[in-house]
Amino acid sequence: MTENKDITGEIHCVGSNGLDDEYYMKKAIELAHKAAGFNEVPIGCVIVCNGEIIGRGYNMRNSEKNALAHAEIMAINEANEAVGDWRLEGATTYVTLEPCPMCAGAILQARISRIVIGAMNKKSGSVGTIVNLLNNDEFNHQVDITYDVCADECATLLSDFFRKLRGK
Repeated sequence: MTENKDITGEIHCVGSNGLDDEYYMKKAIELAHKAAGFNEVPIGCVIVCNGEIIGRGYNMRNSEKNALAHAEIMAINEANEAVGDWRLEGATTYVTLEPCPMCAGAILQARISRIVIGAMNKKSGSVGTIVNLLNNDEFNHQVDITYDVCADECATLLSDFFRKLRGK
């Protein structure tokens, strides 16, 4: 990772302009396939800082028996460890499914600068479908949002998983 240290010596992410959204979304899709291999809902997430993946996660709620084991939370935890800080300013999150309220809140709290979303989430989408927590002027932080990157592939992955689960 290219290190950008402040006067305290802590590493901080700098802007993510020029990132290849489709390339990084494909990395998140690979993680979603990994989740499906564990019979988990196939959601994957990567966090990119300075052109390098610093956090990876996939849904593990059933495996971990933990309601908090969402792809975004797992990726944020790994990214925090990578940069040695809870702040991920300048980082971009790539996630295959629009985040739920918990994950959208975690993205806000981590001060992530940008999110790239694959498929929209009609059941609990909190980045535009039901509510948009990431662009609320009442909060002290807002997040730049890009929608529909590899949307068909992300949506098909989810619908195929649930069709197979239901035996149809």
